[in-house]
Amino acid sequence: MSDLNANLPRRLRHFLAGLALACLAASAVSAADISFVRVWPGWRTTDFFMRISEYFGAPEDPGGRILLRTHPGDRTGCYFVARVRNRGAAETGVKFVLSVIAPDNPDPRVFVFPSDLPAGEPVYEIGLTGGDWPGRKVYPVAWQLELQSPDGRTLATSQSFLWSK
Repeated sequence: MSDLNANLPRRLRHFLAGLALACLAASAVSAADISFVRVWPGWRTTDFFMRISEYFGAPEDPGGRILLRTHPGDRTGCYFVARVRNRGAAETGVKFVLSVIAPDNPDPRVFVFPSDLPAGEPVYEIGLTGGDWPGRKVYPVAWQLELQSPDGRTLATSQSFLWSK
């Protein structure tokens, strides 16, 4: 093998070495392939999610969004609407880890939402519903949303200004 390498011109050896490194780098999913475009916290009521089809007995229609709730049967709550950019292939078994500080407690509460991540720019409605959020007039003091791979590696993160303080 070294005889073959010695017979190649120097520039070609450098080119092949660089190409091999580029292929290795491209084969691993990098954090740059997945990112949060934007995260919007806000209050949502049950009526926000109602579609006309439900009045005729159809199940809830997510309207192209992926709905994740702490209490799936309760729609009203504090939601974090997250648009995720996934330039790579679909990922299965990811999880959203949401840490929130509420006005009544300085310690963050952590919520984990298992999901899959399609390619493209899916929109997630991540809701703290039921007894997990005190009410409509209570706003998060600080928050951090992290998207993790099945092995716990951070793929993307977004946080409020106060979270960094």
